[in-house]
Amino acid sequence: MKQLLFLFCLIAPFFAGAQVPEEHYPVDPASEEHPGVPKGEVLKFVFDKSRIFPGTWRECWVYVPAQYKPDAPACVYVNQDGIQWKAPTVFDNLIHQKEMPVTIGVFVMHGRLKAANPDAANDRFNRSFEYDGLGDAYARFILEEILPEVERQKTSDGRAIRLSKNGNDRAIGGSSSGAVCAFTAAWERPEAFSRVFSAIGTYVGLRGADRYPTLIRKVEPKPIRIYMQDGANDLNIYAGDWWMANQTMLRALTFAGYEVKHQWGEGGHNGKQGTSLFPDAMRYLWKDWPEPVKQGQSQNALLSALLIPGEGWKKAEDAFPIIGKPTPSSTISLKTLKATSAALSPDRTLVYTVDSTSHWVYSYQIQPNRKLAYRQRFGWLHVSDAENKAAATGIVCDRDGRIYVATNIGVQILDQTGRVNAILPLPDGKATKIAFGGGNFDVLYVEINRKSYGRRLKTCGINPEEAPNKPDAPKL
Repeated sequence: MKQLLFLFCLIAPFFAGAQVPEEHYPVDPASEEHPGVPKGEVLKFVFDKSRIFPGTWRECWVYVPAQYKPDAPACVYVNQDGIQWKAPTVFDNLIHQKEMPVTIGVFVMHGRLKAANPDAANDRFNRSFEYDGLGDAYARFILEEILPEVERQKTSDGRAIRLSKNGNDRAIGGSSSGAVCAFTAAWERPEAFSRVFSAIGTYVGLRGADRYPTLIRKVEPKPIRIYMQDGANDLNIYAGDWWMANQTMLRALTFAGYEVKHQWGEGGHNGKQGTSLFPDAMRYLWKDWPEPVKQGQSQNALLSALLIPGEGWKKAEDAFPIIGKPTPSSTISLKTLKATSAALSPDRTLVYTVDSTSHWVYSYQIQPNRKLAYRQRFGWLHVSDAENKAAATGIVCDRDGRIYVATNIGVQILDQTGRVNAILPLPDGKATKIAFGGGNFDVLYVEINRKSYGRRLKTCGINPEEAPNKPDAPKL
């Protein structure tokens, strides 16, 4: 109860004075205790040894179902802001009825940096920093610090706790900022979390989550299943409109081919409808388990034009391809360019360059005397939350005039007008090189951590041995 009152104090300023209609929602039988249903155990521990969020202190609870046996790793559900949704009772019932697998629940509070003298100073509350921010810090915190700590616990009858490391066996959820935090963890680490419960999610301009609808539409779909809830009287304040933002998220997820279910209501920024729907959310997220959550088919036209079904990144047996030198007709001196990489357009009239310290792709026109003119900040690249730059390290063009840039969030693909249309996530870190290769120049290669990866596409790179070609005019 104390944690709920504390959380209410944190979010109360968001909706103070809002006129929200009285809310009444049906109670799912799975949210009530029933005789004959085995009850799980809830353990508690304090975690104050974080390296990712140094100095923070937080409480954590672990639900262990009665049916759990340590001879096999259990599925995992992680929830932000501690225990919500009557989750232990819901898990008791759904596991007993075999509507979800044997699942260990991990309920984590946000961090606090305790004041040395609480009578003279407030704690530093890390909730927004940890939950609202994009990037992989919180996912790493859960995977590298909290879940290993959970496995150090034991039940009252001495059972060791073993958690599955398979992302298909893991779900994560939360409310408000905890919801966007859950989505971010799955977005950054889909191999670790494949199922997301999002209630009154904060997909607005607090710390960059308003970028998600755009990124979802551009990035190659990830194998994630999502259940969303929000109400028409949710917040509408300085950071954005929660109700509209959640609908925009739904449209983006649907466009990108994700498995997503939603329940909209008339309520405000509270957990009432979320609590009513939580059993239904668990049934949906765990349906057909252990069948894996599948990657969807995006409606993004560029992804459809480029990607070959079933063809992903594969380790290249040979080293990073070395492309032949350009023909004399396309040779141009780039000594004056302060950039990390450069590429020629397929008609050999433009030069594109990237600068690893910015988020721009620059464009120059090649003059008849072979000099460069009309430099312009032409292409705008997306930037990861962890850096103030795109860290672009390489650039190439295909025969249709598209521009491919290796950045800190993947290969960003721009059209001829400099707009990022699509983003291909990379398999293992950041690329330091990029090139087209293969017999038909239809394999896009990247070098990551000195390892080469290739991906066959439905397009061809520019063969420097061939004559220039004029691509179709761009769509403006």
